[in-house]
Amino acid sequence: MKALIALILLVQLPIHKAVPAAPPAPLGCDDPESEEAAEFAVNYINGHNHHGYKFSLNRIDNIRKIPQELNNDLVFLELDLLETTCHVLNPTPLENCTVRSFTEHAVEGDCDVKLQKLDGKYSVLASKCHSHADSSEDVLQVCPDCPLLTSLNNTEVLTAVTTALNDHNSKTAHAYLRLLEIGRAKIQYEPAHIVSVEFAVAATNCSAADAKDNVEACQLLPDDQSNFGFCTATMVKRPSQDLTVDCQLYGHQPGVTYSHPGYDTSAGLAPSVVQGFINHNLKLSHNNPFASESSSSEFPTSALSAKSVAKRAVAEVAQHDKVPHPVGFVSPPPPCPGKIRHFKI
Repeated sequence: MKALIALILLVQLPIHKAVPAAPPAPLGCDDPESEEAAEFAVNYINGHNHHGYKFSLNRIDNIRKIPQELNNDLVFLELDLLETTCHVLNPTPLENCTVRSFTEHAVEGDCDVKLQKLDGKYSVLASKCHSHADSSEDVLQVCPDCPLLTSLNNTEVLTAVTTALNDHNSKTAHAYLRLLEIGRAKIQYEPAHIVSVEFAVAATNCSAADAKDNVEACQLLPDDQSNFGFCTATMVKRPSQDLTVDCQLYGHQPGVTYSHPGYDTSAGLAPSVVQGFINHNLKLSHNNPFASESSSSEFPTSALSAKSVAKRAVAEVAQHDKVPHPVGFVSPPPPCPGKIRHFKI
């Protein structure tokens, strides 16, 4: 009898259906996982940028993670970067490189990066980057007297670089240096006429004394001995004439190479040597041909569209705020875009 009663009670118990697990919340742009992915992407970008300067993360504009299978995710990032004072040949770690201030005529980089996160480790499947200098109007509005970036093949710029490097080579007892590339140049006209230049250099197999007799024989050191460096120079043309030059060699860095043989400045530089842009474009376009994910070259709008996703997130929060909430309720911030680390261009 007791067994029958127990069976009846068991049959009468309510049946609870299994509730499917809720999908994971989307990543916010300032989440630790997002910042980890962005750090990996920025290091990759700097490691594959062969001209100009290293870039630092300014803001994560958008992130989208798409699970593929167990411990395998695709991560789409859109990043805002800012140029630092460290040339790409400079061995200084990125975290110790200073981001150029707004009034130095800052340069911003925009990057789309597609990552794969497999078993907790990231790899880059595809990346697209470009950069641009802030508008002159924006700089002058904040600092009317600040000099602006000028074309790298400006005649005054080429003269300043030639004069500065020749001056350094004439005074040093060490290796004869050759020009690799001009990094930045600015000209100030009032109240004084000043040309400021920055340029990358490399040591040759000649001493400065040897180069005086046969500069044509001086060649850059081979890759296993290469020694790159960087110079800054200021040429005052009015009211007085003055030249200040500071060159630093970094020492040999295994694995660090540069793509062209360098320019001899002893005979001057032709305007055609450097293209007529004002900053080196962070022009990076890469697809990993060995990626395990078949569509590695794509940045589908359904997966990553920073502007549309950001606008949608803001709209959703705005709509959410229209619903009555208890007193003291604080609406959550939109997941993207993230915080600005330095300043917005």
